[in-house]
Amino acid sequence: MQTEHNKATEKVESTVSEKTRQETETPAQHKWLWVEAAVWTERMLAKRVNGVKGGKWFSLMDKVYAQNTLQTAWQRVKSNKGAAGIDRVSIERFEEQSGQYLQELHGQLKTGTYQPQAVKRVNIPKASGGTRPLGIPTVKDRVVQMAIKLVIEPIFENTFRDTSHGFRPERGCKDALREVDGWLKAGYKWIVDADIKGYPSTCSGQASATLTTS
Repeated sequence: MQTEHNKATEKVESTVSEKTRQETETPAQHKWLWVEAAVWTERMLAKRVNGVKGGKWFSLMDKVYAQNTLQTAWQRVKSNKGAAGIDRVSIERFEEQSGQYLQELHGQLKTGTYQPQAVKRVNIPKASGGTRPLGIPTVKDRVVQMAIKLVIEPIFENTFRDTSHGFRPERGCKDALREVDGWLKAGYKWIVDADIKGYPSTCSGQASATLTTS
């Protein structure tokens, strides 16, 4: 039976361990705590923090089709739920044979034979009226997309500005609102809220490429 003394000792040791871990973490290391440990090793993170030779990463494909990466990606996709794609394979059906499906993806990605399927198009109602087109990839393709995201997101994350909060790890709209609130309290009076109406359906691919590279 565990005594009160032992419980108290364990609590102190746990507190000291946590405190020590926090004190030994540098700000740079703390920034990357959100990175998936099953994909990004400590050695890779060290390169991410200290920089890689020439500023370019190589041989990332093997990280994408690694069994650990695909398994982690599948768990993320599963937790996100969502509807079946054009192949009608739901999350529940994929889960029944997840081992087989993930092994197939591993082999296809490794040999370069993987081919994504068409995206199912559905129209969802908008609060302001009308509908918005939504693309639903198959569960298999969502797993591959998530695997790629897990591998490359930490690389590109460093290139974003601190003022960017959308679709980034450990950031969100509430962070943006807090930043706006800070500017208002600092004396600023104007807020510009801009949006491009129907951008995906009205802007040509060539124009998008030009804007991206300019």
